[in-house]
Amino acid sequence: MVHIDIICVGKIKESYLRDAIEDYSTRLSKYCLLNITELIDEKIPNNPSDKEIEAVKIKEGLNIISKLKKDTYIISLDLKGKQYSSEDFSKEIENISLNFNSSITFIIGGSLGLAEDVIKKSDKLISFSKMTFPHQLFRVFLLEQIYRAFKILNNENYHK
Repeated sequence: MVHIDIICVGKIKESYLRDAIEDYSTRLSKYCLLNITELIDEKIPNNPSDKEIEAVKIKEGLNIISKLKKDTYIISLDLKGKQYSSEDFSKEIENISLNFNSSITFIIGGSLGLAEDVIKKSDKLISFSKMTFPHQLFRVFLLEQIYRAFKILNNENYHK
């Protein structure tokens, strides 16, 4: 069984988002072993300078890197990443699990994005859109797409 880890910066405060995350986590238990690790987001000063922004990203990046398991395939979500259709994303999950590793780690950074060290450690960068989304909401998007990928891989009905 594929092991999926999701490392994300920031806590989910909204109950409706926590409910959606719990729902998709339950659905995914049929297809994979899922673990979600929430990391504390660093405080961002008002009107931060470029140096302060970089310092926040570096702190969050070090925290992310400390949670990475050995021998896992790392996929970071980044605006510069490759975009996939749901079908192609499912094929990518299958390819990674069959040819590289049965452990896949997805990384969702904080509101300022990912540190360069995290980007460098990543095996792949993916982007769901050129649009910017709240990272708390994006966790639900990611879980839904992982769930959809497994439904596609198992030739089960899914909403098109």
